[in-house]
Formats: sequence, structure tokens, C-alpha cells
Amino acid sequence: MPKITYIEHNGTEHVVEVPVGLTVMEGARDNGIPGIEADCGGACACSTCHVYVDPDWFDRLPPIEPMEEDMLDFAFKPDPNRSRLTCQLKVTEALEGLIVEMPEKQI
Repeated sequence: MPKITYIEHNGTEHVVEVPVGLTVMEGARDNGIPGIEADCGGACACSTCHVYVDPDWFDRLPPIEPMEEDMLDFAFKPDPNRSRLTCQLKVTEALEGLIVEMPEKQI
């Protein structure tokens, strides 16, 4: 199982194994990681699973689809170079070592 590092806004790190096939959001939810609310349950209908992807990882992820891009407009302080919705990031073996940082808050 790939290990993903979730970093809270205060700097607290959580390194967890997430099964292939789940999303990065489901990995946070299933492991009780604070800072990812996922109000819509992964339907890409909100922005409460917004994270900042470590710069070394951003270009290694699948491209942002238009629906995700639209939802990021509602996120707290989105960064066009780093912001993603974790519900749209399917875990594969290639994500071993992925690092994501939570924003100060989710809206």
C-alpha cells in the first residue's frame, strides 16, 4: 500500500498507508486525518477536501479535470500551482510518498 503524508496547517504530519483504488480523500477520512472535511463524500461537489500538493508531486498527478477546476474556485486560498481536491486523486502505486498540506480551513 502506498504511504501518503498529510500535513495539517499547524505542521503536524500523518503518514498513512492508503489502499490502491481509494482516493487520497478516502485515505484521510478512513484514518481520521483532521483538516479534510469531505462534506460531499467525494462527489466533487464542494471544496472541503482541498489540499496543497507538494511542488515535487504536482506535475506527477493526473491533470485537473474541468469540474475539479470549477470547484477549486470555491476553496480557501487556492494556489493554481499546488491546489487539488483529494476526492479526485485516485491512489495508485505511483503515489507512494505523496505529500499534501491542508489549508488553514476548508470552506
